[in-house]
Amino acid sequence: MTIERTQGESDNVRQFTVSEDDDGIRLDRWFKRNLPLIGFATVSRWARTGQIRVDGKRVKPEDRLAEGQVLRVPPGGEEQPTARKAAPRTRTLSPEQIAEAHDMVIRETASAIVLNKPPGLATQGGSKMTKHVDGLLDAFVTDEKTPRPRLVHRLDKDTSGVLLIARTPGAAASFSKRFASR
Repeated sequence: MTIERTQGESDNVRQFTVSEDDDGIRLDRWFKRNLPLIGFATVSRWARTGQIRVDGKRVKPEDRLAEGQVLRVPPGGEEQPTARKAAPRTRTLSPEQIAEAHDMVIRETASAIVLNKPPGLATQGGSKMTKHVDGLLDAFVTDEKTPRPRLVHRLDKDTSGVLLIARTPGAAASFSKRFASR
């Protein structure tokens, strides 16, 4: 995300350029991710009254943003956007769990991790489900600047097979679009 001051308008009006990671995200979710102190009701009111503009045009909270678009944000809310942070780690993995996660890897690229999910291991957690692939994804986070990988699709617990994991929010959106259009 790039911040630019608007010339000829109030010093408090800000412009942001939509980044690759935010490509395809809804406007209201962009605010939740980048300016979390500005609530949904405020975003909706600003959109309804034309105070939020994308490339100079009025938008609705449910409109999707594209990389490179310029978003005009009126005064109010927080002064600076939040820095992208990895999701807070609520669970620390044991060395055995980290090794198990890395043993499932078939291939890694800059945007994806391809895993061989064994039968009996759930893709996501649930009630009475303590061990699952989603819980092992912290094994692929190397530092606080690395976003937590995201599941792109699921496989049933008793099904073995290839599981695609996205390394970034932008990659997750791109892969999800491809799965939806298959």
